[in-house]
Amino acid sequence: MHSRASVARVMDHAVLKAVTTVRDVERAAARCREYGIGNLCVRPCDVALAARALAGSTTVVSTVVGFPQGAGRSETKALEARLAIADGARELDMVMNVGRFLSGDHDLVRRDIAAVVQAAKPHGVLVKVILETCWLAPEGIAGACALAEEAGADFVKTSTGLGDGGATPEAVAIMLRAVGGRLGVKASGGIRTWEQAVGYLDQGCRRLGVGDGPAILDGAAAAGNY
Repeated sequence: MHSRASVARVMDHAVLKAVTTVRDVERAAARCREYGIGNLCVRPCDVALAARALAGSTTVVSTVVGFPQGAGRSETKALEARLAIADGARELDMVMNVGRFLSGDHDLVRRDIAAVVQAAKPHGVLVKVILETCWLAPEGIAGACALAEEAGADFVKTSTGLGDGGATPEAVAIMLRAVGGRLGVKASGGIRTWEQAVGYLDQGCRRLGVGDGPAILDGAAAAGNY
């Protein structure tokens, strides 16, 4: 049985739109604090702001790396990670280089993830790898999970929310089998109701990426297209 508090603790509430204002970040931080949401995920430019707004709360700040395409150089991603950690990020959601993965350059993809992991681990910062499962065949999803594990990541995550699709139970099932409990699995993209949220938790996910955590926790349908 999932309580409202237990679901809130495993939510990553995302505020990542291009038009997000300072006031939007402050409002989201206040709502996360009020609802006991575990994580507020913001754009890199908003990390310091979110960290100040959430000081003294149980909500930690995360940010995205290589968002949304994952196509930046590994050195750039590592620098993004270091700067975000200095600003107060405690978790990083990095986008895998999907194009290079689909090209078969798995060594590059592994090194790319490892560069961010190496920047994060000395600071105790978690790394979640966004696979963008909507663009991967089942065997690709499993293979990407293996690369993330080899590179030292802590979680694999379904989606940015900006691709051609979000989380699905089918993709999550593949990810859970592939990591075998050694990594966490985060379902993200398209989770808009309490039923969907607890369904992914019952399936075995340890985190949920959502665009409107308070609405879901209140039993309403979340607005927006994340």
